[in-house]
Amino acid sequence: MSTSHSRAGVASVGALALTLSGLLVSGTVAAQPAAAADPADYQNVRINEVTSSNGDTVELYNTGSIAVSISGWKMSDDSFSPQSFSPSSSTIPASGFVTFNSPKGLGDADKLVIYTAGGTVVDRVEWAANAAKPAMARCGGDGTGGWVTTTAASTFGASNASGCPSSIPAGNRVRVNEVTSDGTDTVELYNGGTSAVDIGAWKYVDNDTTHSPVSISSSSPSATSIPAGGYVTFDSTLGLGDNDSFFLLDSTGNTVDSVTWATGGAKPSDERCANGSGWFQTSTTATLGSANSCSGSGGGTGGGGGQLLGGGGSLTSGCAPEAPSGTGTNPAGTSAWPGGLDVTIADNVCAFPTSTGPEGRDLSGLAFDPSHPSVLWAAKNKSWLYKLVKSNGKWVPDPSWSATGKQIRFAGGSGQPDSEGLTVGGNGHIYVTSERDNANNTVPKDTIMEFDPAATGSTLTPIHQWDMTAQFPQLDTGSKDDANLGFEGVGYVPDSWLTANGWVDPLTGAAYNPANYPLHGSGLFFAGLEWDGTLHVYGLNSDGTFTTFGTVATGEASVMDVMFDSGTQRIVATCDNTCGETHTFMKVDANGAIVPDVTYTNPAVMPVDNLEGFAIAPMSTCVSGFREVVWSDDGIYGFGPGSSSYGHAVYSGTFPC
Repeated sequence: MSTSHSRAGVASVGALALTLSGLLVSGTVAAQPAAAADPADYQNVRINEVTSSNGDTVELYNTGSIAVSISGWKMSDDSFSPQSFSPSSSTIPASGFVTFNSPKGLGDADKLVIYTAGGTVVDRVEWAANAAKPAMARCGGDGTGGWVTTTAASTFGASNASGCPSSIPAGNRVRVNEVTSDGTDTVELYNGGTSAVDIGAWKYVDNDTTHSPVSISSSSPSATSIPAGGYVTFDSTLGLGDNDSFFLLDSTGNTVDSVTWATGGAKPSDERCANGSGWFQTSTTATLGSANSCSGSGGGTGGGGGQLLGGGGSLTSGCAPEAPSGTGTNPAGTSAWPGGLDVTIADNVCAFPTSTGPEGRDLSGLAFDPSHPSVLWAAKNKSWLYKLVKSNGKWVPDPSWSATGKQIRFAGGSGQPDSEGLTVGGNGHIYVTSERDNANNTVPKDTIMEFDPAATGSTLTPIHQWDMTAQFPQLDTGSKDDANLGFEGVGYVPDSWLTANGWVDPLTGAAYNPANYPLHGSGLFFAGLEWDGTLHVYGLNSDGTFTTFGTVATGEASVMDVMFDSGTQRIVATCDNTCGETHTFMKVDANGAIVPDVTYTNPAVMPVDNLEGFAIAPMSTCVSGFREVVWSDDGIYGFGPGSSSYGHAVYSGTFPC
């Protein structure tokens, strides 16, 4: 699909136009300029978990997209006397953890401050008696969530999710939402919970470690309670300068939330975008006491509770993101995203340039390899196939397969397939859909091609190719836009699922019997048609013929990707901004028909773009009840120019097991 085709309306990113860089820009001791020795991206390192028993262990987490050296860093407790510590590693990888045992010991009621080798304050947390027993951890996102006493002994070196309580206390739903350092030095708090929170005894402090916390109620105007869904604003009596921080403490002395900013930040204000939940960005207009306008430049600052993290970077020469052309409505009954709310940019900027698409955009279909779950296959519209693997938290081309992707051709080695969707078959081969030949893009060519990923060479030709173009005369109008509305995605569905769930064969009217189709392999292929959102079911025979099993209505206006998920035991049909970014999970009903079961939106923090690829990792990858889910942006537009998502194609989140 081209992101400029005519079937989409006008996209609106509005209040979600936030920076996704996840930078946690820290202040310094006594607000002095940061030392020159501070390593790159040091501000992305956050205290993530701490215990005041069993070795007084501390865990640091790197929220950023590059590794950070912590060589020579120091820590202090409430004596504010920095001392060296011995971490489990001198470098924290992107999205990685490092632990150490406090050399000073940590008491029942104590605090912890982390400094760079040059003396810059990186992060800080305080706790009351027994709050760090068994441990205190960030809940709601590693490196970002509110501090909560955990229910498990510890989760050091791994995600905190498994140790977090099932219900977060009401007070921990209060967030620092906006802050100014332009002379008024005003702070806004937001209560994202469903009940009022008493803040009469709460305190705050800046990053000057010689300052004592000040009560909110003694500030002007005095505030003692914050209503559900409401705001409280007050002026800091400590003053807030450049390279500064604001730490919020509850009535027992536990850290609730924090924000840090660099020189020039918080002027006229820094605010969370989206309101109450996202990362901080510098705004052009202060909106104290009301919802944040998110009208800023997108310059990111730090703070707990950030929703989108990772990968910034400048666009490379020739990289030209393409804006989404519209947004439609969700199907009726759409439900909220069931997985994690945090989403990470998971590729390098402008990562997929090719000779037929040097601008680097148009990464479309995605599919995990069930037999090799560390491998993610991706199709680029202009006739390219990628084998992606994880490197430092990002999905990058596997250099042992091809660092630049492999070009694919139609049978006979000709043409430029408009490769949109792909799936991994039961034989381990890659099946790719094409809706036209880009060398003749006004004529539809709706095909499914089978490629052997073990084949050598930089160009791949199909072992088999099945051409279904004649079934879709409505696409053959001489218009490149109509020709571009064919097969967008394809998913391999095993026979075992179809038979176990009682699918009725439309050709016989009886229970599906795979033995009736001896040449089709071990499953059927469900191809998604962008034109009307239907799935077309095929048996792909080894002699080059195919069997058509009819169509399945998804309830989506269009389909951009298709997959079978073994975890939910559902066929998943994905639609991009044309349908408001939704995923419909399909089941076999009591009558033996495949019907929609539930439809989910994307996490609210994601851009509303041509997100055409969608893949959920196999069950074998589950950790603490979750597994990875990946999206790809066909136009690499993100939140647009000035945002760190601009020029990126791959996003990573979590989905329940």
